[in-house]
Parts: sequence; structure tokens; C-alpha cells
Amino acid sequence: MALRLDGKALAATVERRLTSVVGAHSKTVGRPPGLAVLRVGDDPASAVYVANKEKACARVGIASYGAHLAADTPADQVLSTIQSLNADPRVDGILLQLPLPKGLDERPLLEAIDPEKDADGLHTLNLGRLLKGEPGPRSCTPAGVMALLRSNGIDPAGKRAVVIGRSILVGKPMALMLQAANATVTVAHSRTADLAAHTLEAEIVVVAAGRPGMVGAEHVRPGAAVVDVGIHRKPEGGLCGDVVAEEVEPIAAALSPVPGGVGPMTVTMLLVNTVVAWCRRDGIDHELDDLIG
Repeated sequence: MALRLDGKALAATVERRLTSVVGAHSKTVGRPPGLAVLRVGDDPASAVYVANKEKACARVGIASYGAHLAADTPADQVLSTIQSLNADPRVDGILLQLPLPKGLDERPLLEAIDPEKDADGLHTLNLGRLLKGEPGPRSCTPAGVMALLRSNGIDPAGKRAVVIGRSILVGKPMALMLQAANATVTVAHSRTADLAAHTLEAEIVVVAAGRPGMVGAEHVRPGAAVVDVGIHRKPEGGLCGDVVAEEVEPIAAALSPVPGGVGPMTVTMLLVNTVVAWCRRDGIDHELDDLIG
């Protein structure tokens, strides 16, 4: 049976490291790290996500400075709120919770976030830094995947990897991170002809297509490491991913569960980006380089 890539356990380990860093340096800095999560509207899933992020902040000693705006808030007011957070010296990380209500364009709002406070790693400047291999906040989900691989002794160097999905949120930065780790990377997607022909050659498969059950036994070579980024509610109840876990688990060498795999690490990497930004502002040696690539 496949090794379980346990994101929940790794997230707890990383949180302990963050708690140690924050506890060791808050007195010197004169304040704890600060994360501001900006939510617009009343999307129920977003409310849950924001609450989970605030709880995670509390566990490691990060101060929360979130704001909740009504769904009909004009774009210029949302922009003004972001600019206020940019200027707030207590805030080291800013996250604009997506999706936004209909009528609000996320692109100019994401671009308005100070790149040094970009806790989600999605600012154009930070994506460019990733492309060039320069330091900066990293996209949380793919960074969490890389941490999962490393912590389980799965070194991408010299391996063939397939990333299924080409979103700016996961697929594209995921491919760049695997390339930076010296993997040979193919990016596949919903229009890829004969997907199995690509994935059966891969020693690492990261599935972030947003399609339930897209990858089954016929797509996975024996001994591959498979990371399932997808998460979906099943009609009969419960959750599933983009991978048919019961088919792939007997074949793969390693498989991330849904839930409990990538999801917890996405939240944790948000905290990592915030703490690292706090450390950089004050010249603190954070000893978190293995998490930020």
C-alpha cells in the first residue's frame, strides 16, 4: 500500500517550528507577525476558510487583522482597504480571500497588494521571482506540495514529473517549483490527448485539474508518488479528490489523502510566508529556508 503523505501531521510539525521562531523573536521585534485576511461578501466556504486561517494564526502566535466587507462594497473601497493594510506597520502578510462577489475583478486588487506582504504568493512580481529563482513569497498550495515531498524523502531531482492542471494558483507555479528541484516536468490538462501516455512515464504526478476522479489506476505507473490537490463534495456525502484513491493506492509508492493531504499544508504555507516576511523586515535569521525553496 502507498505511503500516506500526511499533510495534517506535517502541518502540525511546521506550526511548532513557526511557534518557536515567533516566540524567540517577538520581544526583540516588539510585536508578533501580523496577517490580514480580507474577505468580501458572505460565501459560506470562504467564511470557513477564513475562520480556519485565523485559528491557525492563533496557534503559532500570529496576530490577525482581518477585514470583512459587504458583498456590494465598491471596488474602490476594497482597493482603499488593501492600501490601508499595505501601510499598516503591524501587517506582514495580506491575503485577499477568493472567490470575490460577482462584479469585482480580482486582478487589479491582487496587484494592489504590496508584493512584500503578498502572503498568497500570487502577485505578478512574486510569480516572476519564482520563475527567476529569486527569493520571495511562494504560492501556498504548490509550496505545500513541495514540503510534503521533501518531508517524505521524495527528491524530484532527476525524476520525471507530470503536473495535471495549468492554473496560475497551482499548476503553473507547481511546474516551476518542480523544475527548480531538478525534475523534468510535463504540464498536462483537460485538453491533453492521451493523458495516460504522459502520466505512465512519470515518477511524480501532481493532480490539480479540479475534476473528481480524473486520475485512476490506468494513469499511474507502479511506484509513482501521487499528490492529489483536488477536493470535492460527493453527492452522497463526504469528500473526494481528483484521484480515485482506492484504485491508485495499491499501485503508487506514495499518495496524499483527501482530506488531510495538501489542504492543511496550504494554510500552513500561508503562515510560513507571513512569518518569513516578518523576519525579513527585521533582519531575523528564521531558519525556514527548507520550506520556502
